[in-house]
Amino acid sequence: MTGLASSGVPLTRRTTGEAAMTDTVTPGQTQTQQKASGPRAPRRSYARLAADESREDYSLRYAPHSYRRWSPTMVASTALGGIAYLADFAIGASIVFTYGFTSGLASILTAATIIFLTGIPIARACAKYGLDMDLITRGAGFGYFGSTLTSLIYASFTFIFFALEGSIMAQAMHQALHIPLPIGYLITTLIVIPIVFRGMGALAKVQAWTQPLWLIGLVLPFVVLAFERPDAWASFASFGGTEGAGSGFDWIGYGLGTGVALSLIAQIGEQADYLRFMPAKTEQNRRRWNLAVLAAGPGWVVIGAAKQLGGAFLAFVALGAVGTTHALEPIAPQIEALKPWLGSVALPAAALFVVVSQIKINVTNAYSGSLSWSNFFSRVTHRHPGRVWYIFLNLAIALTLMEMNMFAALNKLLGFYSNVGIAWIAAVTADLVINKPLGLSPKYIEFKRAYLYAVNPAGFGAMVIASTVSIIAFFGVFGEVPEAFSTFIACGLALVLSPLLAWLTRGRYYLARPNPVNGPGVEVPDITAVHTCAECETAYELPDIADCPVRAGAVCSLCCSLDAECGDACRKGPNGATPVLLAVPTVRASDG
Repeated sequence: MTGLASSGVPLTRRTTGEAAMTDTVTPGQTQTQQKASGPRAPRRSYARLAADESREDYSLRYAPHSYRRWSPTMVASTALGGIAYLADFAIGASIVFTYGFTSGLASILTAATIIFLTGIPIARACAKYGLDMDLITRGAGFGYFGSTLTSLIYASFTFIFFALEGSIMAQAMHQALHIPLPIGYLITTLIVIPIVFRGMGALAKVQAWTQPLWLIGLVLPFVVLAFERPDAWASFASFGGTEGAGSGFDWIGYGLGTGVALSLIAQIGEQADYLRFMPAKTEQNRRRWNLAVLAAGPGWVVIGAAKQLGGAFLAFVALGAVGTTHALEPIAPQIEALKPWLGSVALPAAALFVVVSQIKINVTNAYSGSLSWSNFFSRVTHRHPGRVWYIFLNLAIALTLMEMNMFAALNKLLGFYSNVGIAWIAAVTADLVINKPLGLSPKYIEFKRAYLYAVNPAGFGAMVIASTVSIIAFFGVFGEVPEAFSTFIACGLALVLSPLLAWLTRGRYYLARPNPVNGPGVEVPDITAVHTCAECETAYELPDIADCPVRAGAVCSLCCSLDAECGDACRKGPNGATPVLLAVPTVRASDG
């Protein structure tokens, strides 16, 4: 890399095959890494942990093609490994025990359908653009600072479910090894740190190695019951719950149960954290790519809904032996189901399955939480010490929730959360499937600060209004029926308001100015071409680059985000659309 030329022309035309471009550049590699010596130090040098992409995994950034070294099948299997959690068992059992089998079944299936349909466009966008859920949200109607609120929503999803999964693991260790629950909570928190610290590569290995054991543990209890209790399913179908709901269908129970099940809608964000590493779609891998994205994205909920029903069934079978409280804890139904075949070995076998399952999901919860907190704090503080430091913040909050016994308030907590979660996801989905096809928003996802307004009322306004109205309904202000169907209110309002607000504002708040680097209408011969950031002097692919008048050159998206002194000069031209004249960086296509 030979630095910046001095031609002073707009950063709008790129060529990647010029003879002068002789140095090999890998995205994420600094000039000091490329050459033994250099004329000066870069303006910004990242902390060692933040600069190590083997751990950082391009958090806050576009995932470059050179880093997407996994096959579609590998990405999909790793993403699906993260849904090994047993919260589905507890949630399904809680819904059916509270509202009865018929209403519970309808709730679970309805929620699964909504989650699947909203997840399809989000999964495809994350895989196509190489962006996580936070960055997709920025460009899908929320704006640069507007999406900070959704970063908190997503972070809360990860630590709420980490706490839920950790509680289940601690229950298993308490029953198998008599470890006190508070100590168990601490162990479940500490055990994931070494894995999450090492990033996507370590997560992929853990998911692959533990998958066979997990599958055996998942299926075996149902095989045992199929032989030992073949009549149990018929009895389960007429189960009226433990709260007097009855076995018939009840609209109020159906609405409330759907709200609890919809708390899982933000799981698409964790799937997206893997999907952003999907390789580029080509004619050769088109079919495998589409199937992998569908399976790893919204496809998780098919297995998830089956696990909710299966968990409710296991809890029902164990109800007479262990009582209502312990039947809602996945370890006890597992033991009761395995006893006829395994006898005294049922306890350690069930405990092993629970521990493996919870490690598989909680490494994902901790990983995704670190990404979300990184996004939030980088925008608020203009600092980024590295993704790994936020692992500890996320785990500390989760541990506090476990020690407060959040498991006892499961339905109420998840029912409340789902009002906010579905308003966010529905607003993003509306932008992807309505606003973009109708031309109400740009045809691509723009996530870089240099081209975004701080707040876009289309998505951000839709989410705030929808979640506010639904939360008011959730607390019973509008009556019993709106209270039960508050999540439907949130979803419907967000889907309607996003295109309506985009139309009323004529889409003007999506882009503060055109993107002359790789925006629509810009000729880009090779999207994998790299530029050297004028701030940190590190090479990144075109989608991660912005043109910066303050630095008189190209800057990477993270340096742009962390600049606290530029005053957003790039967006101060008339109508925010005046081209910025820049020196043209030397470009070379990546070898990766």
